[in-house]
Amino acid sequence: MKKESLRAGRIALALLFTVLVIGIGGFMIIERYSFTEAFFMTIITVATVGFREVKPLSPAGMYFTSFLIIFSIGIFAYAVTTLTRYVVEGVFRNYYRDNKVKSKIEKLENHVVICGYGRNGKQAAAELREHRIPHLVIEKEEPLIEQLRSGGESLFIQGDATLDEVLLSANLPKASALVTTLPVDADNLFVVLTARQINPDLKIISRASYDQSDMKLKMAGANNVIMPDKIGGQRMAKLIIHPDVVEFMDFLMLQGVESAAIEELSCGDLHGEFVGKPIRLVYQKNDSGSNIVGIRRADKTFVINPLPETILHDDDKLFVLGTKRQLVRLKKIVAGS
Repeated sequence: MKKESLRAGRIALALLFTVLVIGIGGFMIIERYSFTEAFFMTIITVATVGFREVKPLSPAGMYFTSFLIIFSIGIFAYAVTTLTRYVVEGVFRNYYRDNKVKSKIEKLENHVVICGYGRNGKQAAAELREHRIPHLVIEKEEPLIEQLRSGGESLFIQGDATLDEVLLSANLPKASALVTTLPVDADNLFVVLTARQINPDLKIISRASYDQSDMKLKMAGANNVIMPDKIGGQRMAKLIIHPDVVEFMDFLMLQGVESAAIEELSCGDLHGEFVGKPIRLVYQKNDSGSNIVGIRRADKTFVINPLPETILHDDDKLFVLGTKRQLVRLKKIVAGS
C-alpha cells in the first residue's frame, strides 16, 4: 500500500513536470515569450484560472494553447487529487516518520528482532519494552504496521521477514537475538535458516504449530522452539493439578519489573574471591534479602537450591529470587563493589 502510494505520487509529479516543460517550451518557441512569461502562461493555462494572456496570441499560439488545455486538464486533476490524498491520508507524514525509524534502526546494536506482530509477537514486544530491551518488529501487513506506527513504542520495518534483504535491513549482524512468530512453520524455518547464516552467534527463538516442526527448526539453527498451543494445554492441566504453584510462578514471571522476580546472574561477573569457591561465601556476604534458588552449569544441567559447599565456576549462571532493589544490592555484593 505504501509503495503503491509513493509510486502514484511519483507518476503524478512526473506527468505534471512534463506538462510544464511542454508548455514553457511551446510558448517560448511559438510566441517568443521569455521564460518567466512562458512559465506564467503555462500555469494559468493548465490551472484554467482564466487570467489574460501575457501578450496577444498568434493563430499558432491559440492552437497550441487549446491542445495544452485538452492535454493537461486530466493530468492536472490527477496530480491535485493524488497530492491531496497524500496530505489527507498522511502519506508524507508517515514517510517522514518511517525515515526517522530507519535511521534509528541503523544505529541499533545488541537488539532483538521480532518477526511477525501477531498475538505472540505483540506479547514479546510488550515484555521487551517493559524491560527496556532495544528491539524492532518486522511485519508486512499494513494494519499491523499502522498499529506500530501510531503506537510509537517499537521500531519497525515493513516487509517480508523471509527475504534476506529485509533481515539485513534490521541490522541483524549486530543483533543479539531473533524471535520469529510467523503463523506458518515453513516461513519460520526459512527465517531461522537465513538468520543463522547472517549471524552465527545469534540467539534464535522460533514459534511452531506442529510437533514435527520442532526438530526441523532446531536443526536449522533455532536455540529454542516454542509451541504456544502445547504450552497453553500444559498450563491448563497444571492449573488443575497445582493451581497455587502456577499462580505463584505467574506472579514471579509476568509481573512488572518493579515487583519480585527471578533473574539470572552470570558468574562471569562475580568478583574473583567467589569464583572457584563454595557458594557459602556468597551466602555469608548476602545481606540483600534475595535468595539464590538455582545454578545452571556450562553443560546446561541445573542445580536446584544449591548446597553451601557447591563450587561456583565462571561459566555458571545463578538464578536469584528477590525484588528489584534486592537484586541490585546482590549484584553489587558479588561484584565486590
